[in-house]
Amino acid sequence: MDKEIRKVDDIRDDISKIDYQIAELFEKRMGFAAELALSKKASGESIYNKNKEDEKMSDITKNRSNPFVVKGLEEIFIQMMSISRKYQYHMVHQRDRYIENYFTEVPELVMFPDTRVVYPGVPGSFSEMACEKFFGADVDHYAVVNFKDVAMALNNGDADYGVLPIENSSAGDVTGVYDILLENDVCMVGEVFVKVEHCLLGCPGSKIKDIELVLSHPQGLMQCTPYLEKLDVKKVSVENTAIAAERVAREKIMTQAAIASRRAAKLYGLDILDAGINFDKNNVTRFVILSKKRQYTQNANKISISFSLLHESGTLYNILSHFLYNDLNLSHIESVPLPDQQWEYRFYIDISGNLHDPAVKNALQGVRTEVADFKILGNY
Repeated sequence: MDKEIRKVDDIRDDISKIDYQIAELFEKRMGFAAELALSKKASGESIYNKNKEDEKMSDITKNRSNPFVVKGLEEIFIQMMSISRKYQYHMVHQRDRYIENYFTEVPELVMFPDTRVVYPGVPGSFSEMACEKFFGADVDHYAVVNFKDVAMALNNGDADYGVLPIENSSAGDVTGVYDILLENDVCMVGEVFVKVEHCLLGCPGSKIKDIELVLSHPQGLMQCTPYLEKLDVKKVSVENTAIAAERVAREKIMTQAAIASRRAAKLYGLDILDAGINFDKNNVTRFVILSKKRQYTQNANKISISFSLLHESGTLYNILSHFLYNDLNLSHIESVPLPDQQWEYRFYIDISGNLHDPAVKNALQGVRTEVADFKILGNY
């Protein structure tokens, strides 16, 4: 005889009873988690113990014959242990010595009459425009050849602040800048946005129909890809858009052109053969302001961090949940494969907040404990 099929409402009532029991047990478990946090603090033991959690997961799932139940238990307990850790970090209220040791809060960025600012390229570059927009046109500023030279100038004490492009609204992150932030002891202390209008610049008297080769920074070429495809020209990458303009002016080859700004055209005596050739008319580049001084202002509202993770199920989710738990908004995330470490990644993340906020300290403490190669790139 077939088993009687019960009514839906009756089954739901039984499930609800179990759910209430789970809720009661979860609350009881969190009470023990709080007690455990205080005990760990007293003994100096770390909140996060991966080996213990792996042992617990193995013990919970062993002797379970239903694969779906095993998978479900793994997901439930990953979440439960993650929530427990967050609660323990909150209960312990440990002072975040990492932030205190490495960063200083200041009312505003210090500027003196002899303050010097360095940017990549040559006069007429978008980096120079960003420099003048952030610091003012009267600031003592000078150009170096490439991005790495900006960091070197800061490391050598030749400049107080540096300017680098880091992200474009249509072409994404600028290659190599995050590496510079990791490899050098510099810190983001500000940001500025510059609207980008790319122009095709040629020698006086040159015509678009005669152009065979176009020079620009890789981002400039990328942002004008549809236009260049129609021209059917050879594309050559150089260090900077303004360097491209300077080269075209210096070499005086009528079949060469540069993608650069109107400002560069005026500075180097070039004709604007066509204007607004970037495919995104709302094209904006974000520039970051760098300093050797690890400081942040009282009104800073964006924090950039980096860390690396193993390529394992749930690892990134667990890390990002620290921001969710502490009601912090994540505004940007970028992943980059680690060299010589297959399927392992370094992540770059921007969150809203200030390093003096308790919620930020709590979230970053949890993240720092559970990842490798953690670094705060700046608060600005």
